[in-house]
Amino acid sequence: MATDTTKLKYVYFISSIAAMGGLLFGYDTAVIAGAIGFLETKFQLTPAMTGWAASSAIWGCVVGAMMAGYLSDKFGRKKTLILTAIMFAISSIGAAIPTNLSQFVAARLIGGLGIGAASMLSPMYISEMSPADKRGMLVTLYQLAIVLGINLIYFINLLIAGSGTEQWNIDMGWRYMLGSGTIPAVLFLIALVLVPESPRWLASKGKDDEAIKILEKLNSKDQAASLMTEIKSSLTEEKGTIRELFAPGLRTALIIGMFLALFSQITGINAIIYYAPEIFKSVGFGTDSAMLQTVIIGITNTVFTFVAIKFIDQAGRRKLLLWGVSGMLVCLVGVGTVFHFQLSNGPLLLIFILGFIASFACSLGPIPWVIISEIFPTKTRGVAMSFATLTLWIGVVLITQLTPILLSKAGGAITFWIFAANSVMLVLFTYKMIPETKGKTLEEIEKLWIKH
Repeated sequence: MATDTTKLKYVYFISSIAAMGGLLFGYDTAVIAGAIGFLETKFQLTPAMTGWAASSAIWGCVVGAMMAGYLSDKFGRKKTLILTAIMFAISSIGAAIPTNLSQFVAARLIGGLGIGAASMLSPMYISEMSPADKRGMLVTLYQLAIVLGINLIYFINLLIAGSGTEQWNIDMGWRYMLGSGTIPAVLFLIALVLVPESPRWLASKGKDDEAIKILEKLNSKDQAASLMTEIKSSLTEEKGTIRELFAPGLRTALIIGMFLALFSQITGINAIIYYAPEIFKSVGFGTDSAMLQTVIIGITNTVFTFVAIKFIDQAGRRKLLLWGVSGMLVCLVGVGTVFHFQLSNGPLLLIFILGFIASFACSLGPIPWVIISEIFPTKTRGVAMSFATLTLWIGVVLITQLTPILLSKAGGAITFWIFAANSVMLVLFTYKMIPETKGKTLEEIEKLWIKH
């Protein structure tokens, strides 16, 4: 596809803008960690109310993921992404100025709607705009943006919390933390003005002239014409109904998408990201030391996401996934063993957890976003990705609710061995069910399911 350097730079440019949806995802996920303690004191929240305040955005994400497919198929990828940026900006402002818990929860729910929708739309848009030989790397920018968003808000929260007294943080600090999200949201909104609509969506709406113009911005004229022929051919064969997703062939693609989305969450990543300080303290680390280990986890996550960017289009999705999840499995067994034998060995636990994070970051972190964004036909891609992304957010809800219960009732060993067992299932599923898609156009990937 795009071999001309100028055209390829343009693809990188618009993909980086779309990936900012991931930065908002990471930002929103982590901002509450710094604010919730002060918010709890400010509004004198009960444990149940604190849990609702912390998780309200996630429930918004579930609904946002459900809505995004319909909206993006009807109104376009670009317009719906613009809507997500507006919703996140409104949420950030609203969450910074509430006078009671109900107002705070309402604001966070609005933000969740935007984040849930963007978590489906950003990878899909990047996938539809990318050349086949660069698509894996470009969609992985979305996962990198999530990681950078998490690290950015950790740093901002630390700066804000250190700017005043404990009482100032209770009164005002948490408001600045949550309100700071307005800045990346507005930047995302402005940047989206510069990106074109997806040519595949335009073609699906009969806007062929607009579609070919955009394809020619991304590719040579000959490549654009060839792609347009492929796109029109695939659209002629597609009906674009939900029922079609459950027909033989596409049903396999849907199962793969939903399974990957769910298992990206129930193999332990959020349990470690959310509860890392408590996990380290349980084996003897002090509070400050435990927080330092959390920073090291963030750095490791970032570094190995770059590894994925480097190799995903060379090694391929399937091979990286098999090796990465196998590495996660070994490390999860190791973490469980440290807890089972009550080893007061903090460095050993840190090694296993960093090994898990590294394995996740170069496999199960980015690859589900890549595969989910490329395996569905154009006419059903929006709705199908909504199903898959909805499954992902259901997994987030399950892990958020169940991990503290498992850690307290079953203990660390059983908890992490359950995650290890889930990893075994994912390795077997990947080996049996997931085809290699590197280097194929979206229309070529679509033909894989016609053979089933």
